[in-house]
Amino acid sequence: MKPNIIFYFSDQQRADTLTPEIMPNLWALAEEGTRYTNSYTCQPVCGPARACLQTGKYATQCGCYRNGIPIPENEKTLADYFNENGYDTAYIGKWHLASELGNSDRHFHKSAVPKEFQGGYNYWRAADILEFTSHGYDGYVFDEDGNKLDFTGYRADAINDFALEYINKRTEEDKPFFMFVSQLEPHHQNDHKHFEGFKETIDSFKKHPVPSDLVFLKGNYKEEYPDYLSAINRIDYNLGKLLDTLKEKGLYDNTVIIYTSDHGCHFKTRNSEYKRSCHESAIHTPLVIGGGAYKKGKVDDRLVSLIDLPPTMLDFAGIYIPSFFSGISILEQEEKGTKRDNVFLQISESQVGRAIRTEKYKYSVRALKSGFYAKCSNVYYEDYLYDLDNDPDEKMNLVNDKNFKEIRKTLAKQLTDEMEKAWELKPKIRPAIFKRKK
Repeated sequence: MKPNIIFYFSDQQRADTLTPEIMPNLWALAEEGTRYTNSYTCQPVCGPARACLQTGKYATQCGCYRNGIPIPENEKTLADYFNENGYDTAYIGKWHLASELGNSDRHFHKSAVPKEFQGGYNYWRAADILEFTSHGYDGYVFDEDGNKLDFTGYRADAINDFALEYINKRTEEDKPFFMFVSQLEPHHQNDHKHFEGFKETIDSFKKHPVPSDLVFLKGNYKEEYPDYLSAINRIDYNLGKLLDTLKEKGLYDNTVIIYTSDHGCHFKTRNSEYKRSCHESAIHTPLVIGGGAYKKGKVDDRLVSLIDLPPTMLDFAGIYIPSFFSGISILEQEEKGTKRDNVFLQISESQVGRAIRTEKYKYSVRALKSGFYAKCSNVYYEDYLYDLDNDPDEKMNLVNDKNFKEIRKTLAKQLTDEMEKAWELKPKIRPAIFKRKK
């Protein structure tokens, strides 16, 4: 029997927020399944990360290298693969892959996404730009036919309730399902310029310690961290409701649950916003795989990229993984006893940047081009080098340190190899010209 697969997705969630205190339900799921401690995004901005998940390709490969670029109509999505292989498919929450910046005919920020742009999902309770159709409390989404569905109360609760609605319609006799739940929390509310936590629990996080990688830098973490943690805690509450419903319906034992986020959050410490940076705070994400169909009871420290999750999902379902997928199934890695040497990142909007994260080092380069208008370059300049074993908080940029010249050369070779695998032309990498201390 093919397993049900639920992909539960938060937005802008740091890896270090996965603790028993903040996320007790996810922690319990991880203890039964697997908690991956070295999970990283491949693109630290919302739309491109989602495009990577839906297509199995890096952002420049599928064309969605920045926000405001929809998935090309000829690209197959996860829903297409699952639909073709006997699954029912559902999408709930934030989509962010239909609107095209500057094109008035492809502008669905506050309106329904037409069916042909819904990625092939059968059941649809979503908005393209959920932060434009809602706030932390109250808002609306649309169904697959474009009907507006208003909701009241905390947004994360409402999005989860749409997922529960879908599950409650199902029985053990129905065909298996693939459901993608895309929460907006803990992402800040754009028009309010503020993280919006669950009101009843914000005060309980006001004395929570701030992560050490933030406290030596300027940013807005002092004001925003309690709301941020409160939002994550509420997502966990809702995940717990979903797990309980699966068990009540007799679906849990044949279900795989994958929980992760699109990227992290550095609270304006590394640039003028929250992500779009090579730093651990922006790229390190929580990752748990669990459920009744995946009981492992372990912690895994292998390097995992977000780009590995599309083939992993297909692998769980016994669906053939296309050869052009850029990631490597985690199940395949476990079966063969292999591990990644690095995670490759493409960074856009703030820069035209490329980076790799190995077990020991972070190495990042950037081009002298607009990160909004250019998707790649034939010349990059070294930007950051961190020795993560000795400097996990990334306080000391070693990119100009002569003692690391040979290490930079080795990392540059690894980086350009990854760029070629992602169908980019092999670029020249030149010495740093930027003045950076951290």
